[in-house]
Amino acid sequence: MTRFPLLRLLNESLRFAVVALMVNKVRTVLSLLGITIGIFSIIAVFSVFDSLENTIRTEINSLGDNVLFIQKWPWMAGGGDYPWWKYWQRPEPSLQEMAELERRANSAKAFAFMVGTSRSISSGTATVEGVSVNAVSHEYAEVMPFDLEAGRYFTPLESQSGRNVIIIGAQVREAIFPDTDPIGQSVKVFGRRMEVIGLLRKQGENLFGNSNDKSAIIPVNFARNVMDIRERGTNIVVKAKPGISNAELRDELTGLMRSVRKLKPAAEDNFAINEMDLINKSFDQLFGVIAIVGWIIGGFSLLVGGFGIANIMFVSVKERTSQIGIQKALGAKNYFILVQFLLEAVFLAVMGGIVGLAIVFLLALGVSSATSFTLTLSLQNILLGLFVSGFIGLLSGFLPAWSASRLDPVEAMRSNF
Repeated sequence: MTRFPLLRLLNESLRFAVVALMVNKVRTVLSLLGITIGIFSIIAVFSVFDSLENTIRTEINSLGDNVLFIQKWPWMAGGGDYPWWKYWQRPEPSLQEMAELERRANSAKAFAFMVGTSRSISSGTATVEGVSVNAVSHEYAEVMPFDLEAGRYFTPLESQSGRNVIIIGAQVREAIFPDTDPIGQSVKVFGRRMEVIGLLRKQGENLFGNSNDKSAIIPVNFARNVMDIRERGTNIVVKAKPGISNAELRDELTGLMRSVRKLKPAAEDNFAINEMDLINKSFDQLFGVIAIVGWIIGGFSLLVGGFGIANIMFVSVKERTSQIGIQKALGAKNYFILVQFLLEAVFLAVMGGIVGLAIVFLLALGVSSATSFTLTLSLQNILLGLFVSGFIGLLSGFLPAWSASRLDPVEAMRSNF
């Protein structure tokens, strides 16, 4: 053991820490409770919102992280007043503008036109009110991919000619065709009969309360014959070519849109080019605030826990004063005594942190099993919990360890405590 002083130091520190735990169980447990509660509070908050953030970002990215939306209204990141009066007189993007952009653009892989409305869909005596009917151009499936449970997508001829074909969501199917295969059946929309050619895969509501289950997709050239799409909120959705960044695509589309709309050099844009990154930035701000709240919540418990660790270590130094004197008389250096007590404090704090992490782990298992929300304790949060608890132990144990290392060996050995 003498050949490896560090190993001897670790062995003695762990042994003294275990003795402190075993001899003074109640005092130690009560003192470590603050560390346990603090680590539990911080890591529980971080785990909940990390899981929530991952779910939200997955939902956002499912809408396309390499697509841009040319619209009338800009999305706003963060809070503040929305200057709607600047935008309400802007023209809606049109099919003619999309055709011109397709002809001129070099950075775009695909374009899709999209306009939505709410309509009832019926068949026989069954009717579903408030269905989100999306009228789209043919390349919509390439720009905004979706899953079909049965049937097929529109053919180029059906899209171009505006055939009366429709793809319905699972909730629409369950209400109208509960016991019948919907493919090939007819439904009534806009007062017109339409043939069901596809069924969207059931997905349920996402975190934003949206769902494709109560929706339908029709060719935009059919919609032009039954409603005025210029009065709706139209979108031109553009997907970038591989290797082209959103910033490069945005720059090209901005120049092309200004040219198509014949805007003067000094004139402001009368269109908006939006991307999912704006939503991500809004959530970055939200989760940044939540992280601060998590640290504040857990910080008070960690402060209490730190005082508890310091109390244990001061008592431990007092109880082992004569032993410290003997160690020094036998040649132990000040740094040896200092590190010994520091390691003991860190060990005790980490033990409290491990208990807190164990409680978070059990909580994650319970929540994931009992609800549809998947709560995970990530490796990053585990390491954070261990680091924070160890750091608190280091800070809390420094003064007691310093006082122990500065004891006079003669006076220490005379102690009769």
